[in-house]
Amino acid sequence: MENANFTTLQKRVLTSLIMIPLVIGALRSGHPYVDILVYFVGIMLSWEWSAMTPNKKADVYAVCYAFALGCSILVQDRNVLLLTIVATTAFVYIKAKDEEHRKLLTLGVPYISIGVGALDWMYYLFDAFGSIPGEKGSFVMTLWFILMVWSVDIGGYIIGTSLRGPKLAPKISPNKTWSGLIGGVILAVAVSSIYMYATKNIFKLPLPLNEQLKYAQLGAFIAFVAQIGDLIESAIKRHLQIKDSSKLIPGHGGVFDRIDGLIFAAPIVYCLFTLFSFE
Repeated sequence: MENANFTTLQKRVLTSLIMIPLVIGALRSGHPYVDILVYFVGIMLSWEWSAMTPNKKADVYAVCYAFALGCSILVQDRNVLLLTIVATTAFVYIKAKDEEHRKLLTLGVPYISIGVGALDWMYYLFDAFGSIPGEKGSFVMTLWFILMVWSVDIGGYIIGTSLRGPKLAPKISPNKTWSGLIGGVILAVAVSSIYMYATKNIFKLPLPLNEQLKYAQLGAFIAFVAQIGDLIESAIKRHLQIKDSSKLIPGHGGVFDRIDGLIFAAPIVYCLFTLFSFE
């Protein structure tokens, strides 16, 4: 068993060494590389959702998911985008009238188009952050957001497997514990504090301590919300009686397994930064 676990860990590390530079490189390069990366991830998720949910028209559903996501990235008018997503959702619902998992297949449209699309929206929303000289605020802040989600995953895994204790949601995800959630949130706060302090000093930004603390609190909130997204994905997989969303990523399972927290938290964080000023 130890050998098998070590092999899985090796796969995770090697895969991460490839994925992390790719993500950071796209964020640093900006348009159109970010859009391409987001859409590529969304395409894979579209295939996964239509493949993991038993149905009779997988290709049709995958195309609908990909179409709605493409509109989320390309369409600038929010009213037109909302109408498109609603129309596509209705089309899938009608098309899936004879499917056993009709609701889940229909859910795929807004979940993917809004969840993955919000990653793209958020990137451009962050562009003016802090008026960073010679630097894109979108890169700095989107990386911060991703680090918050990664932190709760890493902290939850390390602390949860070490301390164990009471289960967080035993009927949904038996391996998740309250100690893991708390550890993940604490790590997110720590990482946010260090990241914002470093950002302030590297770019000489007027970012007082109270602003840094505000982002630390927001980091804790993102970590908590990301954990809810993880539990929702676990509930979907338990409903479908599958372990992983796919085998696309060695050592990690599928794309959905890796970005469940990101795509659940992204629309909420986007709305927060749209409605309130955090700069």
